[in-house]
Amino acid sequence: MNLDDLYQEVILDHYRNPRGSGLRDPHEGESHQVNPTCGDEITLRVHLEGPIVADVSYHAVGCSISQASTSVMFELVKGQTVEVALAKMGEFSELMGSRGEGEPDEESLEDAIAFKGVSKYPMRVKCALLGWMAFKDALARASATTGGNS
Repeated sequence: MNLDDLYQEVILDHYRNPRGSGLRDPHEGESHQVNPTCGDEITLRVHLEGPIVADVSYHAVGCSISQASTSVMFELVKGQTVEVALAKMGEFSELMGSRGEGEPDEESLEDAIAFKGVSKYPMRVKCALLGWMAFKDALARASATTGGNS
């Protein structure tokens, strides 16, 4: 099995067995995002306990890339501080903007490095970033609700 096949398996595993799926309470921030180019949709909630992202829950409909990317994001940000979660989002966004030329930090991005090949296809990048954009928006709403001191 070559590396591309392994990455494909990682994406398919997250698509078939999504981590963190299903909307849960409590939550301080919620965001609904739609990718108008393909119709993928997500509603995502964030629950903060102080500076910790205590939970991320979501309901998503869409392609394997958007579903798998959101599942990977859940594993990367749940239980992290907001600062670390945003740093991981920055790393993933940078990878998605690399057009296949990025060299992701496997230790930091874990399964998210499987999306390196996706970055070669701009239309698919929007799919991969949909959940992450919903997370960013929900986090901003949560911070506004709690005054940044949840």
